[in-house]
Amino acid sequence: MQLGLVGLGRMGGNMAERIRKAGHEVVGYDPHAEASNVSSLAELVKSLAAPRTVWIMVPAGDPTRDTVRQLADLLEPGDMVIDGGNSRFTDDQANAALLAQHSLRYLDCGVSGGVWGREVGYGLMVGGSKEDVEHALPIFDALRPEGPREEGWVHAGPVGAGHYSKMVHNGIEYGLMQAYAEGYELLAAAELVEDVPGVIKAWSRGTVVRSWLLDLLVRALDEDPGLAELDAYVDDSGEGRWTVEEAIEHRVPMPVISAALFARFTSRQDQSPAMKAVAALRQQFGGHAVRHGGAESATLSRPS
Repeated sequence: MQLGLVGLGRMGGNMAERIRKAGHEVVGYDPHAEASNVSSLAELVKSLAAPRTVWIMVPAGDPTRDTVRQLADLLEPGDMVIDGGNSRFTDDQANAALLAQHSLRYLDCGVSGGVWGREVGYGLMVGGSKEDVEHALPIFDALRPEGPREEGWVHAGPVGAGHYSKMVHNGIEYGLMQAYAEGYELLAAAELVEDVPGVIKAWSRGTVVRSWLLDLLVRALDEDPGLAELDAYVDDSGEGRWTVEEAIEHRVPMPVISAALFARFTSRQDQSPAMKAVAALRQQFGGHAVRHGGAESATLSRPS
């Protein structure tokens, strides 16, 4: 099968290699990548035989929406667009409606696997019509992990269902990562435990908390046992926020994922105004000691 792929960054470039390795032809376009096979979207479309399939792997939001709008004017009736980025599911209905005006087909595909996907495969969650999904199945089979299809790929539902599923997946990921991180911090704080990286590694087999995320934490600690080379700053790409918003909309209690999201916000504050207020209140009502100044020059005081 022939595929046009827009966006050859860390994910897109690796996906192109995996698809080619499976025997398919990939024509890649990225204005910022030397690996680009063509110099424009128009040239990409001209290089593909009808009916064309173009997979988008660019940042969510305006970059994706702009690319969809450009493709709507360049492609021909019957061609297909697949958004494999981290778009919000509400964008999918708008993208599908715009393309439908030009008799173009649309699928949304949540993709998980990160930089490791090129070798081990990508978990795929697809939204769209059954007919359109069947048309793109050879590409999905090239990208997914080896083994039973249903263990690494799903047709989740109509347009939007793929990105909705990936959104929830990433919300769960927030909670799992936060739990591992808190466990690591407690182990590091306990003088009784002398080999914290060893304990984490010992959980890798036979325990109920073993997972690929745990394996990645083991790898990180092997490379930097105290994680001294990292700043305690954690960004969020949107899916965690959207998951919590959907939980509120559907009245689904989600305390773990919500807490994990807010923990990321806390990581971005050098001096949390909220925690300063808590310290001030504790000092006022209970005479508890407070710290003044930076961490290295902190002094303790009590109210007079």
